[in-house]
Amino acid sequence: MKNFVPGAALVIGLALVAPAAAAPGQCSMTGYGEFACDVTVDGGGITFALPSGETFVFAHEADGEGLGYLIAANPQPGRYPDELGRFVPVADNAGCWFGEKDEITFCAAQEQ
Repeated sequence: MKNFVPGAALVIGLALVAPAAAAPGQCSMTGYGEFACDVTVDGGGITFALPSGETFVFAHEADGEGLGYLIAANPQPGRYPDELGRFVPVADNAGCWFGEKDEITFCAAQEQ
């Protein structure tokens, strides 16, 4: 049996940890559904690869909120990530956040 630690607990619990800690997990994102992923967590947020090869980055700011970014599968020098706007925690779904700008919901959980 696998136990998952939701992303919100990961960000809060590891806020003082400097090095990134990647672990197998389960992710979901609007337009991609649910998928297995390697979730990287550090004091600044959550990162995971999407099935398309792009990388999603959630940069935590305060109170569980933060900014979302999408990095191209093959980033080019001088190309900036796409900013997806501000994400806020989903009240009834721990480990999930909603971004109003493009109506995107993402969830991330690491295996325990």
